[in-house]
Amino acid sequence: MTMSRPFRILGLQQIALGGLDKGRLARLWVDLLGLTHSHDYQSEKENVDEDVLRLGEGPHAVEVDIMMPLDPDRKPKVHEPPLNHVGLWVDDLPAAVEWLTAQGVRFAPGGIRKGASGYDICFVHPRGNDSFPLSGEGVLIELVQAPPEVIDALGPKAAPA
Repeated sequence: MTMSRPFRILGLQQIALGGLDKGRLARLWVDLLGLTHSHDYQSEKENVDEDVLRLGEGPHAVEVDIMMPLDPDRKPKVHEPPLNHVGLWVDDLPAAVEWLTAQGVRFAPGGIRKGASGYDICFVHPRGNDSFPLSGEGVLIELVQAPPEVIDALGPKAAPA
């Protein structure tokens, strides 16, 4: 089934990994695998203490976010599951959210907002419901507004539907 959509998914923006001790995650991803530490992010509301790592350079770089909960007994539990979410670059986030919602895709609460790296983001819920039956089928998916340099590097803007 081919559908015309008013946006394009341009590529992988990030993977986010959770654990009870981000130091153990850093030992593997930074010390042993050699990813570069970009910056830290902490949010009481999101119950997260996060290190943002970079793999690669420029618009082709991919983030690997290693996260641990500020309080392991509180939700959201960023360490469950350990592969917390996958982030995708999108060339027109508002159009994507509007169109996907009209198709029956369920989004997590919070709407479009600034993410840990300063880009506008929103999340496709891992589970559908009666009103919005389409979901990530068990996977939390972050849609990330691509900046102009990423759009230029990874593909032209899609033609409107």
